[in-house]
Parts: sequence; C-alpha cells; structure tokens
Amino acid sequence: MRGKYLKVCLVFAVGLMFAGEAVEPAYAQVAKGPSGLPLPRFVSLKSKRVNLRIGPGTDYAASWMYLKAGLPVEIIQEYDNWRRIRDADGTEGWVNQSLLSGQRAAIAAPWMKGKGKFVYVNMRREPQSSATVVAKLEPGVMIHIAECNGDWCHAEADSAEGWVAQSEIWGAYPGEAFK
Repeated sequence: MRGKYLKVCLVFAVGLMFAGEAVEPAYAQVAKGPSGLPLPRFVSLKSKRVNLRIGPGTDYAASWMYLKAGLPVEIIQEYDNWRRIRDADGTEGWVNQSLLSGQRAAIAAPWMKGKGKFVYVNMRREPQSSATVVAKLEPGVMIHIAECNGDWCHAEADSAEGWVAQSEIWGAYPGEAFK
C-alpha cells in the first residue's frame, strides 16, 4: 500500500508542477472511499452508546463501547455502511455509519495527558499566538470545532469560545482548512 500511496503523491505533485501551480505542504486528501468522501477524515460519534466491533457487521463481536456522544474519531476505511475508525488513543474498529456525524470535534493535546506536569492548550481571542488567552484547556478536553484555517481552529469548550492552534489538537489534520 505504501508504494501505491507514494506513486499517487508523486503523480499528484508532478501534475501540479506541470499545471504551473505551487505544491504546498498543506493537508491534501489523496484517497476516496466507496462513499466518494475522502479517506482518512475526521467525524464524531452521534450516539452516546457506540459499539466498536472487530469487523464490519453486527455478527462481529464488540471489542469496546464508547459512552460519549460528540467524541472525535478518524474514519480510515469504508465497507458498505460500515466505517473503520481510530480514536485519539489509537484504538481501531468498525462502527455503523448511522452512528457517526459530520460534526467536527477535537481533543486538546491528548498526547500530553498524564505527563505529570501542568501543560495547557491556550484558547485565544484571535487566530494568532500573540492574541489574548481566553481559556487554558487541559490535555484531553473535548472541544467542538466550527472552522479551521490550516493553522488555527475556531472552537468551543464548555462556556469558552476562541481559537486554538491546529497543531495542539487531535481532530483536524495539519494544514486542513474548512468552514
């Protein structure tokens, strides 16, 4: 699979060079799933009780149950109406598409959770590192994302609203922009 991915990226980059456009190191979706949507992509859990199965169907055993609606997950594969997902901890399994939502969410720096020191993700008034800090988010805090510009995401956590650096969350790819 790695060879195919590299070939697709090389063809994509060469095509852009011949088209006279600059190749940017920003986020680019390469693969499309059977649904026609890009793979991988971030979504969130629609229901507050979601079984994670070891295969794509109800005949497969549930290996885990999520108990929080709105949790961000990454779709990495599609099969019929089943989606293979990965969570912020790296756990993978299959979920029926009806239990997923296109609403975007993220988790503040989950890789820093439990590191033994106080590390916070700063939520700022404007999308710039010099802007006023409106909230300090602990690693692992879930946030709702309204939009991302490739460097910053406009987000909401509890009663706080502002901008967080895209590099400090799990739920949006580096360089990904959307509204």
